[in-house]
Amino acid sequence: MIDVPGPDSPLPEWPTFGLDEDVRPALRRAAEAGNPLVLATLVAVEGGGPRPEGTQMVFAEGVLAGYFSGGCVEGDVAGHAWAVLADGQARRLVYGEGSPWPDIRLLCGARIEIFVERVGPHDPALAELLAAEAERRPVTYLSDGARRSCGPDPAPWPGVQVVRRHEPRPRLVIVGGDPTALAIAELGVKSGFETTLVRPKGPSTPPPIPHLAYRRDDPGPALAAIGLDPWTYVAVATHDLETDREALKAALPSRAGYVGLLGARRRLAGRVAELEDMGMPAAALARLHAPIGLDIGGKAPFEVAVSVIGEITAVRYARASGSASTTSPADSAGASAGRRSSALDALKTPISEES
Repeated sequence: MIDVPGPDSPLPEWPTFGLDEDVRPALRRAAEAGNPLVLATLVAVEGGGPRPEGTQMVFAEGVLAGYFSGGCVEGDVAGHAWAVLADGQARRLVYGEGSPWPDIRLLCGARIEIFVERVGPHDPALAELLAAEAERRPVTYLSDGARRSCGPDPAPWPGVQVVRRHEPRPRLVIVGGDPTALAIAELGVKSGFETTLVRPKGPSTPPPIPHLAYRRDDPGPALAAIGLDPWTYVAVATHDLETDREALKAALPSRAGYVGLLGARRRLAGRVAELEDMGMPAAALARLHAPIGLDIGGKAPFEVAVSVIGEITAVRYARASGSASTTSPADSAGASAGRRSSALDALKTPISEES
C-alpha cells in the first residue's frame, strides 16, 4: 500500500504510484471505500512529452496512482487535486508555454494541459466505467467537470473537456511451466497484464509469482474458460507437441489479439503442416507468431520473456493505431521488418531454438 500524502505533504520520494498504467483499480478502491476522488486527465500535449493524451492520475484518501511527466509537475498537480477535492471546482492546468507557473518547467520542452475534476464515489459514469472494466467492455468516458457520461459511444456536448477511451485490461495467457514460461508470466504481471499460467496436470501449489492466476486443466478447456477476446494474448511455451497443438487449435481460430509459439524455426514447417492437416484455416495460421518474440538474440528465460512481452506490446499498439493485429509497427510504416509477424511470412532469426 502506497503511503498517500495529504494536502500539506509532498509526494513520496520514489514514484512507485506511477508504475500502474491503468488507474481503474485505483478508481475502484476509492469508490468501494465510499470516498470522493479526484481524477486528473492529460487532455492536450504540444511539442512532445513523456506521456500521451488520455494519461490519468487518481487522488483520494489512501489512494494515489498514475503520473504525467516523471517528476516535473506531479507535485503541483497534487496540490491542485487536494484543492479540487475540497471545493469541488474543476480546474484546467497548463504547464510549459503560456503557463501561469513559469517556474515549473518541463525538461522535454513540451506544453501540456491537465483537467482536474472531483468525482463522487456513486457517480453513475464512474459506476459504468467500473462495470465495463469488470465485464471487459470498451467504453468512452466524457466529462466537463460537472457533467459526466460513460458508454460504448456517448455523444459529446459543448464544453466537454475529457474524452477518454477505455478498453478492457490486457490479458496474457501462458501455456507452459518451465523457467521460460515462468519468466514470461512474471514479466507479464509486472507489465500490467492480467496474467494466467496454464500448466496441464501441474503441481497443486501455484507458482510463487504474486498476482498470477494458475490453472491445471488442459489448454482447450482452460482457454475456453478464460475467454479469448481481442485484448487477450496467448503465449504457447510447453515443449510438448501434443499440448502445443491443443493450445493452438483453441487459440488460433479465436478472437485473441495475439498467439505466439515457442520453438525452433527448423521444426516450424512441420508443426504448421500438422495444423493444416487438422483443418486449420489459412487465415488462422497466418495469425501465428513463431518463433515467438522479437529477435533480440537472447535465450535466457527473462531475455525470451522481454522479447515476448515486447512483441505483444508492438502488436497491441499496431492494432490500436488501426493496423492488423499481426502487423508490426515497422511493417505498417513500410520499414524493413525486424521480426516476422506471422509463421507463414518470410523467415526470421529465432530468439530461441528450444523445442
